[in-house]
Amino acid sequence: MGDTNGLIILDRATQMLAEVRSVDDARDLIDLAEAARVYARQVNLGLEAQNHATEIKLRAQRRAGEILQSMEKAKGVQLNGTDSLGGYRLQPPSETPTYSDLGIDKRDAHIWQTLATMPGDEFEDKIVEIKQEGKELSTAALYREAKRAAASNKPESPNPPTGKYRVIYADPPWKYNDRLTDGYGPAEFHYPTMTIEELCALPVREMAEDNAVLFLWVTSPFLEDSFKIIRAWGFEYKASFVWDKVGHNYGHYNSVRHEFLLVCTRGSCTPDESTLFDSVQSIPKTDKHSQKPEEFRRIIETLYTEGEKLELFARGDFDGWDCWGNETGG
Repeated sequence: MGDTNGLIILDRATQMLAEVRSVDDARDLIDLAEAARVYARQVNLGLEAQNHATEIKLRAQRRAGEILQSMEKAKGVQLNGTDSLGGYRLQPPSETPTYSDLGIDKRDAHIWQTLATMPGDEFEDKIVEIKQEGKELSTAALYREAKRAAASNKPESPNPPTGKYRVIYADPPWKYNDRLTDGYGPAEFHYPTMTIEELCALPVREMAEDNAVLFLWVTSPFLEDSFKIIRAWGFEYKASFVWDKVGHNYGHYNSVRHEFLLVCTRGSCTPDESTLFDSVQSIPKTDKHSQKPEEFRRIIETLYTEGEKLELFARGDFDGWDCWGNETGG
């Protein structure tokens, strides 16, 4: 094989770039561009040829990420009858293929979608910068830049409230260790996440009155860790609500269809009203990632009619509440 073969591969890859319409198209181009890069290195075509192939590969990876991000978000799973033990057999929704269906490694999917979050001008400028410096282009280098850009573009949280509150409602942005579950995007694509240590360090203890109540949302993987936060914030666990989401989601150990809303108190803070709501609330989830049903806010407002109310990590502004978070107006 001579230099001509390498140039033919590069020319074909360049033509394919404009034709990418699906994840399959992008993956085929990624493989072809990588083959061209390897060939250019093997036959000593030079750094310019290698970088040309890598540039095509990077653009295909970024395009694959854009396509993945544009796909309809998974809406749970379909139930396909029960097995002999009464458990559910799960299959993904037909309109929402999983990474396995698409033949994509979860790590690759994460890298591609991260590249897609990088502003286009920054993506182009970084490629030009690396080439002008005579360095070798790589997916790893652009991935690091994309992560850095994502971190710098995250909206800054407003300063924590300085008042005192009797009722505190919190839906923490949990930082999961397994960044991807097949068929679902990581939380980082939706909002900035926080570690347990970062959550514990928040000055919630100073925000709470001596007699206060905390309603804390937690998913099963963080149930044990949540008690570290409860204690760090100066509260004690008392009871819980269970949100039955009705629809099922993939989990590592079971079909997950619930979240917990833990009820915790500081001092003495029993409800103002004697209404006893069912501890299990069956409310279908919405399409918006991590959006909690407003029925739970109404339950809290019914039980606690007195005192100042604060929502931490709020997804908007609500009458009667001081709201703190990246998505609030203040």
